[in-house]
Amino acid sequence: MYSPDAAELRAAREQLVSYSARLLDDGLAVGSAGNLSLRCGDLIAITPSGISYTEMCPGDIAVITLDGTEVDALEVPSTEMPMHLAVYTATSAAAVVHTHSPEVIALSACRDELPAIHYSITSLGGPVRVAPYVRFGSDGLATAATEALAGRRAAILRNHGAICYGRSLRQAYENALLLEWLAHVYRLTQPYGEPRILSEAELAEVAAEARRRGYGSRRRSQAGGTQAEER
Repeated sequence: MYSPDAAELRAAREQLVSYSARLLDDGLAVGSAGNLSLRCGDLIAITPSGISYTEMCPGDIAVITLDGTEVDALEVPSTEMPMHLAVYTATSAAAVVHTHSPEVIALSACRDELPAIHYSITSLGGPVRVAPYVRFGSDGLATAATEALAGRRAAILRNHGAICYGRSLRQAYENALLLEWLAHVYRLTQPYGEPRILSEAELAEVAAEARRRGYGSRRRSQAGGTQAEER
């Protein structure tokens, strides 16, 4: 582990503000709902509680340790800090995105799982589980979320929203967008009758072919170097 320098933390804060604004534009949250965080070595940069995304600035982003100790926090860290920290402890996450997206919330009230309605769900690890309802901001919710995330990169929170993670903030955010799209597609199937769901064997075939092709990887970055990150 390492302790990031001031420039790295400043960049993380700016990135979180930028993606926070996108939550509203992309319909993944309203007002100040939802929250995002980014790991920087042994520290976590996390959005503050109760501040509108339209007013948030980099200085509002809190910096905490993996046990929740505040290192640099002019504002109160997100109330969902326990859930974010639990995800970092339980997974290889470099970033976590928690949304209140409408399609996902609607599904959470009626289903126990988002099934494999489209092969792109393999990017999330497979069918997405719905964690039982537990009050926001609680240790119980953190436990329920991490249990639902086992073997997955996204989980749905009953009557609440969703939690997604990735190897970068971009990937975590794209996982949240994909989850909302999948929930929307699943809802669109309902008037047509019982939808056909992809089998485990079919999903395994998709995942294997994606790995073979290096699906989502770029040969070269925009700067001309190699691009190692996978999507």
